[in-house]
Formats: sequence, structure tokens, C-alpha cells
Amino acid sequence: MGAEQQPLIAEQKEKIWTKDFVLICLANFFVFLGFQMTLPTLPLFVEHLGGNDQLIGVVVGVFTFSALIVRPFAGHALETKGRRFVFLLGLLIFVISVGSYSLISSIFLLFLMRVVQGIGWGFSTTASGTVATDIIPASRRGEGMGYYGLSGNIALAFGPSLGLVLAAMIPFSHLFAICAALGVASVLFAAAITYKKAEAVHGKGANRWDLYEKSALTPSLLLFFLTVTFGGIASFLPLYTAQKQIGGLQLYFLLYALALMVTRTFAGQLYDRKGHRAVFLPGAGLILLAMLLLAWLPGEWALLLAAVLYGFGFGMVQPGLQAWSVERAPAHRKGMANATFFSFFDLGVGVGAIVFGQISHWFGYPSIYLAASGSVFLSMLVYLSVLHKEQSLRPRERKNA
Repeated sequence: MGAEQQPLIAEQKEKIWTKDFVLICLANFFVFLGFQMTLPTLPLFVEHLGGNDQLIGVVVGVFTFSALIVRPFAGHALETKGRRFVFLLGLLIFVISVGSYSLISSIFLLFLMRVVQGIGWGFSTTASGTVATDIIPASRRGEGMGYYGLSGNIALAFGPSLGLVLAAMIPFSHLFAICAALGVASVLFAAAITYKKAEAVHGKGANRWDLYEKSALTPSLLLFFLTVTFGGIASFLPLYTAQKQIGGLQLYFLLYALALMVTRTFAGQLYDRKGHRAVFLPGAGLILLAMLLLAWLPGEWALLLAAVLYGFGFGMVQPGLQAWSVERAPAHRKGMANATFFSFFDLGVGVGAIVFGQISHWFGYPSIYLAASGSVFLSMLVYLSVLHKEQSLRPRERKNA
């Protein structure tokens, strides 16, 4: 093989925008669009069924906890049953569960189907992130995960606003049927992907009680403290703004998503070049400012500014944390690394929704966002502790080298 041919082959291997990458982005977009349309409308649906703030928190939170429970099993299944099986199974469960909301008339049944939806979400999103990791070249993983994340962010730009608009125009049953149909579109795109086979595990068989990937724990823990804030926004911001008679909620979700999209065009590349130090603290600082603005919330301008800050902040930290989670994992543990990452994501949202439901009941909505800002500040302290530990280990590693 001539020397002049080798750079060309290397360049082809580093390509991100392949057919399969486009398909995984489309599949992710449609399932996220269906999911995001339910996010601000489910609290309204619970209220429509006669529920209060505490029940809203439980209904939102139980979804994330059921997803959390199944993610480790999804991680194992990705390595043993294959990517296609796990991804399509999760999407089909999601479609059936969301479609069933059209027939539900009691909070108890809604609670049960939220558990089922969480199972489907746990399988499908763990698989989707792993499939994207398989497809993206390792040297451009931060950049590629940023682009992949854009597919969900575009859905976020339109989903919540579209859901709120439709909820005001059509019955909830019709709204949830539309969400299920979007899930069907995701199934069709996912079925067209050419999946890579998981690498075989050498040595002893996989332990079914192996519930996490150790190398992914640090970035996943940092993610947990940040996604706690999302539980407060997704569950209670519609009710909080209505109580304060502040408009602009639909524009909030749009601006948040647009800020995410803009940030993801450069944050992943910044992570690839300079690592997590370049993105985490600036991103977490912006999220902290957004939470303090929401706690204050003097008017619509503060709501919209918080949306932009929150979007820029999450857009900086999430793709970097996900790339950090998988890059140190062995090839046969990428699925489990993604499962660990998303498990902590779910845990943060679930804890936030349930805890903030109690906080809002006793202390009011502003206290939710004060507590959320404390969680973000804690993440920054944990990160500084991790940096200090890494710096203290480097002299020892050089000495032993």
C-alpha cells in the first residue's frame, strides 16, 4: 500500500457523518420529540386528573427510577444480546406505554404506565448512546457526541412548546397518540441502522450483578448533581410561572434548546482538544446562575435569561461528561459505561422531582431552585476535589514511570 494512500484511509476512518450516524440521530430526534412533548404536559395532565404537587413529583420521578433500575441490565444486554435487540425493544415499549396514556383516566394507572415507560426509556436511551459511541471515531468522540446530542436538543427546541400548544387545542388523549406515533418513526429509523457487533469479553463470563462501570463513576456523579436541577424545571416550572402570572414558558424551552444547540457545535471539540477542565466549571457556573435567577424570577426577562444560561451550561458539560464516561472504559464495557452515565442522569432527575415536590409543598416554588443551586455548587466542589486528587497523583506516576 502506497504511503500516499494511508492518509486518505485514515481520513475516511475519521468521518463522523456516515449513513448510520444520520440514522441514529434521526431515531434519537423522533423519540426525544415524543418524550419532550409529554414533559411539560404530564404535570398538567396529573392536575387534570385531580393530583397535587406531591403526586406530580411522584409521577415524574417514578419514570426516572424505573429507567434507572433497568439501565444496568440494558448495559449487559447490549454486550450479550446486541445493540439492535435492546434498542428496538426499548423503543417499542416506549411507544406502547405513551400510547396507553390516551386511554388512562386515573392517576394510579398513569403511575403504572410511567413505570413501563421508564423501562422502555432506560433500554432505548442506553442503547442509542452506545450505538452512537460505536459509530463515532474515538479521536472525535467529544465532537461526535455533541452533534449526536443536537438531535435531542432540536427535539427539545420544539417538543415542549408543541406539547403545550397542542394541549391547549386538543384532548390529552390525542396529544399522547401523536407522541406515540413519533416513537413509531424512531423505530423505523432505528431498524435501518447497520449495527456493529459487541466485542467479546475474554476470560470469565459477565457477572449479571455487575451494575456499573467503575471508570464512568466520576463524570456520572458530577452529572447527578446537575440533573437534579432538571427535575425541578421539568416538573414545576409550568406551575411556578402560572402562579406568578409570568408568560414566556414556551419561549423558555425554545431559547434553552437553541442555546444547547449553539453550545454543542463547539463544546465537544473543545473537550477533545483540552479535556473536561475547559468545559465543566464554566458550564456548571452558568447552570448555577440560571437556578438563582429562577429562585428570584422577578419577571419574564429573568425566565428567558435563565433559559439561555441553563442551555449554554448544559450544552457545555453534558457531551464532555458523556465522552469522559466512555473513553476510559474497555471496548467491551462501552455499553455498561453508557448505562452508568444515564443511570446517574435518571437518578438526578428522579431525586429532584420527588424531593422538590415535597419542598414546594412545604416551602413554595422558589425554594426548589435555591435547593437546586446548592446541588450545582456541590458538583463544583466535587469536581475541584477530583482535580486536586488527579494533580496529587501525577508526581507519583512520574516517579514510578
